[in-house]
Parts: sequence; structure tokens; C-alpha cells
Amino acid sequence: MPLLPIVGHEAERDRARRACADGRLPQVLLLTGPVGVGKQRFGLWVAQLLFCEAEGSRPCGACQPCQRVLDLTHPDLHWVMPVLSPKASDPEKQVEEVAGAIAAVIAERREQPLYQPADGMWGHFLATARVLQRRAALTPVAGARKVFLVAEANRLVPQEANQEAANALLKLLEEPPANSQFILTAVDPNRLLPTIRSRTVPLRLGRLPDTEVKGFLGAHLGLEGAALQERVAAAQGSIGRAISLGEESDKALRAAAELLRAVSAGAAARSERAMKQGPYAARGEFTAMLDAVAMLLAEGGRAASGAGGTPSVPEMPAGPRTPRAFVEALGRVAKAREAAQGNVNPQLLLATLADDLAEVL
Repeated sequence: MPLLPIVGHEAERDRARRACADGRLPQVLLLTGPVGVGKQRFGLWVAQLLFCEAEGSRPCGACQPCQRVLDLTHPDLHWVMPVLSPKASDPEKQVEEVAGAIAAVIAERREQPLYQPADGMWGHFLATARVLQRRAALTPVAGARKVFLVAEANRLVPQEANQEAANALLKLLEEPPANSQFILTAVDPNRLLPTIRSRTVPLRLGRLPDTEVKGFLGAHLGLEGAALQERVAAAQGSIGRAISLGEESDKALRAAAELLRAVSAGAAARSERAMKQGPYAARGEFTAMLDAVAMLLAEGGRAASGAGGTPSVPEMPAGPRTPRAFVEALGRVAKAREAAQGNVNPQLLLATLADDLAEVL
């Protein structure tokens, strides 16, 4: 099944078209914006733009390269998304394991283009960086260049193997092969490692108008009437959120809201919330909840800085919180997110995080 049509972001697409036509498209592009607004789909559209063989308006969507991107079969398109940490001990076996896991996810997305967010325990590891390095060293198969789309780049695990994963990817981005285009996606650029963020040129994709969300849901999910209106209202400009409402991502948002309420309610409430957290068997849900906490705090920080968004984090009492406080809070969440990848009890980690957030917020 081919990819569904890209929705919205017309101004950003025009900018990309002009930059491509003038030979000014940054070689390492970072797409940022709220969860579910189409950052990965935009990256695939940029791949079409670069591969398209048509004259005039591009991408045409009809030539063979455009069609192969839509079918996820273009040999020079490398879409790399978070996967489960490899279990093999041998480095070569780890690379094979990660490459196979990525191929399996691609196969699933061919069958079901309306995919869900990656599991909270999945990430980008040293083996992922090695997969990218090896593919970047290859000669393009069908054209003049290769396109690498690194989804959710903020999930790079920096502490693995003494930061070898981060350093391996950083070296590749510092000196990318001339025939390669890199596109990274992340909800918030501040959740990327600073050394990697500094090598990218950001392009922010905002929330979609309700009319565009409504049109997509009506056409591809078959919603109508009151059910459609309710889903559009709850989506808050995010098609991805609209698709996953009532499923795992909504569950993570509810858990994040509960944590933030406990943070502001006092030490007893924080301890009670930490004790309710599932232990090791629930670690995937735990990391998904941390991602949702970071999203809510990032929205609050943007609002506090006058950049739009909600006036405060709605799960917490309104207060004179500065953008700096939100940045500090995001840093505490990022450290907890990294620690969650290791052999750490989520209950103890959450108790520490809740106290940290209470301190800075």
C-alpha cells in the first residue's frame, strides 16, 4: 500500500522547493514540531523532491522515483526509525540485527501507512549509527544521491558504549558524503544532543488547521458527524494524535498529566504517584510517559517565552514560571529518559524525577 498523501505545511514545502531549485537545501535538515504533525511524512516528501525526474513543478508524484518513494521501495531512500536494542554481543551481529529490525518496520509501514509511534523502549543505538555509516559509504543505486531520514533522532542513546553511538553519528553529520542528504526529525530540537543539533539546519512544522485534519480523517478513517468533530477537536492540529487517540499515546499523555498534577500537589502526592508506577515489566510504558511529559513541558515553555501554545501546562496550577524553568525541567526529564534505558527501577527513578520537577517548577 503506498503512502497516504502529505497534508498541509504548504509554506514550508514552498521553501524546500525554492531551496532545492537554487541548490541551497541544507545537507543536514532537522524537522521539528509537535507530535503527529507529519514530520516524517514531510521528510519522505523531500526525498521525492530530490529524486523526482519531472520538469517544472516537483515532486510530480507520478514518475518512477516518486512512485518508489511512495511505495517505500526506492533503493536510495534509507528511512531509519527507532528499534529495540539489539541483543547480540558481537558488534557485527548487532548491525545485522538492527538492519533487520528496521526492514521489518518498513515492511509493516508498507502494509499500514497509518502507523503508531515507536515503542517507548525503542531507540537509536551504536549499531544504528554503524548501519548509517555503511549505507552512506555506498554509491547511489538509481540516481545521483541517497536520502537518509532519521526518525525521532532525539532517541539516540548517548550513554551507550561511552557515547560511541553519538560520536559515530556526529562524525557522519560533520562530514557527510557529497551524494547524501540527511533529514532528522524531533519534536523539540533541545532534546537532541547539542553537538548533533549544531550540525543541522532546523525547519519547524506547526500544527495543522482543523479543516485539514478533518479532511484527512474523513477521507482515510471514514469518520463523520459528531465522531469526526470530536476527534478533530481532540487532535489539536495533529493527525498523528487523532489517529492514536484512545490508544497507547493517549494513555501516555494521561499518565504524564497525572504526574504533573502530583508534582504540584506536594511530597505525599509525588510519593504516591511514584509507588503506583509499574516496575520493570512496565518500562516501555514508563518511557512513553516521560516522552509525553517532555512534550507538555515543551509546550508550556514555548507559551512562557511568548512563542504561542497553551498559556501554561494545564495539568499544573498557573504560575509565574519562566522559560528557563521549563528548559531546566526538560533537562531533568531527558536525564530520566536516558537512565530509563538502563537497569533502573522506574519507581525509584520517577520518585527522583518528581522531586526534581517540583524543585525547578
